[in-house]
Amino acid sequence: MENSEIIRLFEAYSDDVFRLALSFLRNRQDAEDVCQSVFLKLMHYPQPLKAGKEKAWLLTCTANACKDHLKSFWRKHVVELDDTMEFSSDTDKTLWETVNSLAPKYRAVVHLYYYEGYTQDEIAQILHISRTAVQTRMSRARNQLKEVLSKYE
Repeated sequence: MENSEIIRLFEAYSDDVFRLALSFLRNRQDAEDVCQSVFLKLMHYPQPLKAGKEKAWLLTCTANACKDHLKSFWRKHVVELDDTMEFSSDTDKTLWETVNSLAPKYRAVVHLYYYEGYTQDEIAQILHISRTAVQTRMSRARNQLKEVLSKYE
């Protein structure tokens, strides 16, 4: 793959890759590492990506890299530092904390559906799960969010 094409894809999709990694890992530094490794993998990918499917490939690669990272020995035996973020309102902070309190498999489908705008079929392909599994995870995530956020109304 040519450098100009990699740069174009990086400029177009690096934020999407980073946000998905952050939703999985809940740690800025780990998300940056995964984002970097995804684009390094793209540089060494032997064949050009299908036109129009670049973002899906990058997000699939990101999801897989995040899953590998979550299963790693290092991740299980290291204590994370508290990462402080600034929010414009208490509502935004509460929503962020609530979504991040979901299990990674639920956070991933919520992120891909609401933030990236993918359909349930596309999410199923990206995460390598069935459409029914996506629907189930979305339903459970919505119920968990509804239950926690109803306390704040």
